[in-house]
Amino acid sequence: MNEHIAPVALDRAYRLLNHGPTVLVSASHGGVDNVMAAAWSCALDFSPPKVTLVLDKATRTRELVENSGYFALQVPNLGQLDLTYKVGTRSLKELPDKLAQSGVELFRMDGLDVPLVAGSSAWLVCKLIPEPHNQQTYDLFIGEVVGAWADTRVFKDGHWQFEQAEDRWRSLHYIAGGHFYAIGEAAVAREE
Repeated sequence: MNEHIAPVALDRAYRLLNHGPTVLVSASHGGVDNVMAAAWSCALDFSPPKVTLVLDKATRTRELVENSGYFALQVPNLGQLDLTYKVGTRSLKELPDKLAQSGVELFRMDGLDVPLVAGSSAWLVCKLIPEPHNQQTYDLFIGEVVGAWADTRVFKDGHWQFEQAEDRWRSLHYIAGGHFYAIGEAAVAREE
């Protein structure tokens, strides 16, 4: 494991997603790994921590999530811009070596059979909470976060450190057609 990867307390895992980043969704089943980009994901609850995720019926990743019961969300960064775009626009159904062609390197945490994308800023491993109506009608998936980690070069002590980190660590925020924004400067409201 990378020396910069540190666990994030589950009661603070929501902070990894609260700023609304594009995420990389990874899953595995039957010896098949896949990663896709998703713009629609967010924190849902604190205790236990939960997330929501929209997965279109046409994606192979959705099939892997439904069959394995697990998925991971990664927070990609500016250094992964091209990788993020490639895994979001290529299909494993049409391109069997999608991950290799997209430059994806995977690793796993001990005791968890969920592939994680190396070089990301944060990782949340989630156990699917089956909600068949929501999944079939709205493509909406809910997961309970069972493990969370972040790269200490950009997240420590429960807070993002974008201002102190190199620009490559800024999170990505997808708009459309290959157009992303990287997160900007912090703004702190005054208490009265």
